Amino acid sequence: MDDTTKGTNAHSTARADQKTVDRRALLKRTSAALASAALVSAVRAAFPGGAFAQGAGPEVKGTKLGYIALTDAAPLVIAKEKGYFAKYGLPDMDIAKQASWGATRDNMALGTKANGIDGAHLLSPKVHLYSTGKVMQNSQPLPMYGLMRLNEDCQGLSVSNEYKDLKVGTDSSALKEAFAKKAASGKEVKVAMTFPGGTHDLWIRYWLAAGGIDPDKDVATIVVPPPQMVANMKVGTMDAFCVGEPWNEQLVNQDIGFTAATTGEIWFKHPEKVLGMRADWVDANPKATLSIMMAVMEAQQWCEKPENKDEMAEIIGRRQWFNVPVPDIIGRLKGDINYGRGRVEKGTKLGMKFWGDGGAVSYPWKSLDSWFVTENIRWGKFAPDIDIKALVNKTNRSDLWLEAAKTLGVAGMPSGDSRGVETFFDGKVFDPADPSAYLKSLGIKRAVV
Repeated sequence: MDDTTKGTNAHSTARADQKTVDRRALLKRTSAALASAALVSAVRAAFPGGAFAQGAGPEVKGTKLGYIALTDAAPLVIAKEKGYFAKYGLPDMDIAKQASWGATRDNMALGTKANGIDGAHLLSPKVHLYSTGKVMQNSQPLPMYGLMRLNEDCQGLSVSNEYKDLKVGTDSSALKEAFAKKAASGKEVKVAMTFPGGTHDLWIRYWLAAGGIDPDKDVATIVVPPPQMVANMKVGTMDAFCVGEPWNEQLVNQDIGFTAATTGEIWFKHPEKVLGMRADWVDANPKATLSIMMAVMEAQQWCEKPENKDEMAEIIGRRQWFNVPVPDIIGRLKGDINYGRGRVEKGTKLGMKFWGDGGAVSYPWKSLDSWFVTENIRWGKFAPDIDIKALVNKTNRSDLWLEAAKTLGVAGMPSGDSRGVETFFDGKVFDPADPSAYLKSLGIKRAVV
């Protein structure tokens, strides 16, 4: 073979090698392009509004959120059980049971960096109470954001069977004389709620005060964790309590007491729990925050559907979540209220609400936060001169709610910050534009206005 032939063969071999390299490169590029396209497609499927279409998903794969064994924690439980957190890029979310609202507060102060929690199913006023340091150790403020409301209605005002022969309902006045008589005999009258300044504290105070009973002077107000309410009333620890479900229903089912009224009868469609998170975590993880919110929103929509109520009761009642029998959960969830004393109301509008048109239940209306701050002024938790609007604007993240809802494609979303003027069962009116007028209209209060 001459040199020319050798050169020609070498050149052909080189070209063949180059074609092999080019084919391999092309295959690699094609494979990468297909993988990238698949990833973008998956991301777009997970985030239909396109907010994460650039491929930059959540900053973390999850965090830890706390919950108390109350039916209104269902959206967090369902988001975990139904895979909604994983769907939005958060497969490592930990939904952790808390022993009490006090434990929730302490774990929130720690944050996950110190083996605590970064957010939780919370009593709505806790966002304001934490942020101002009013209920924190050493009064140290813990900046918080209220991201979304978890539910409306379906808490209960329940009374010991000791008073079952009295005409007690939304009108608590029949208890005034009975409580006074018991106190005169040397026995202490105790009413229980779950956390000072929280929703249950405010509901039972409102209800008692409307009936002429001063919650600070005529009775002793005590704190009892929700899962311990029934057992404590059984042994005579308290005369009345306010708590969420399923504990009022369980009380009736065990024939220990009766429900005088549900809180929806005191203020129909009242706000209750909120998803609250540490502000520093939200600020550091904005995309993960939106992912959490979208997962919980989808869970709220699932919880709202009548056809899912039975399954929801079965899921949250499981040992690892609430460890409560389904019959103690399902009735009031659907609006079937067994008050006790032989009174059962079927198909009422007082069941727990999770979503509503355009997400109106979930949307964190600033006007409703204003009522919580105002009512805590009423009972001395906040000074009368506190800047209500500034505190609400600092803690309420309705802007994030709207962003998350838009990404989900929610139609008919709420607009503005106010749900309007609110009216209570006793005729009192709260105009968020004039909280002072509301305070002045109240007969029993600690605030001087």
